[in-house]
Amino acid sequence: QLQASGGGVAQTGGSLRLSCAASGRTFTGYHWAWFRQTPENEREFVAAFRRRGGITYYSDSVKGRFTISRDGAENTVYLQMNSLRPEDTAVYYCAADTGGRIITSSIRNPGAYNTWGQGTQVTVSS
Repeated sequence: QLQASGGGVAQTGGSLRLSCAASGRTFTGYHWAWFRQTPENEREFVAAFRRRGGITYYSDSVKGRFTISRDGAENTVYLQMNSLRPEDTAVYYCAADTGGRIITSSIRNPGAYNTWGQGTQVTVSS
């Protein structure tokens, strides 16, 4: 139900924009998030968007460089990634919570989300 796209290769300092589109007219995402994962590490929180109030959350490693946003009309969430670094290289996953029960303390926990898109590879060359 979630389709992620927009990954690719960028140079250090460059930009990419990821998209995550929800399919189905009845899909309601109360929280949306992006996570990333490398073969060596567990899935890592990147950014999240709380639909109620439009509140955004970021990991310290991307704060000030990445921006999460949502197009409600298209039911799509974006991750604008600027000033990319080689350590941003990973497979990026979008996730959504359709139950509306995530509390703030759990918003960075991948286990709190019940719907996932396929990953999209982001590679940043030095």
